[in-house]
Amino acid sequence: MSDLTTVPLRDLTGAPLTLTPAAQAKVAELIAAEGTDEVLALRVAVKPGGCSGFNYDMFFDTDFAADDVVTDFDSVKVVVDADSVPLLVGASLDYSDGLQGAGFHITNPNATRTCGCGNSFC
Repeated sequence: MSDLTTVPLRDLTGAPLTLTPAAQAKVAELIAAEGTDEVLALRVAVKPGGCSGFNYDMFFDTDFAADDVVTDFDSVKVVVDADSVPLLVGASLDYSDGLQGAGFHITNPNATRTCGCGNSFC
């Protein structure tokens, strides 16, 4: 018998993940800093693992699969693989830079539990 984590599915119309203006600006800045002529997209994925069952994975990518969901936020492309879409629908990516540190944060309405590190959910 295997351990399965059930995640409620939401309406799959529209972008699976939204970016706040701060996140959009920071991603655009980071892409520009890469200094490449290739079209870079921010890939956001959900992978098994972490303290609570799933981890977020974010990186720049130039390869897109036929079943990837690609969303344009002005100058920023966000790519989500088909397996991650149901786990990210309704989620929002934000960026903050403050006294407690800088970084990206995903607010995910599909997460029923999160870890103290903020990178893991179920």
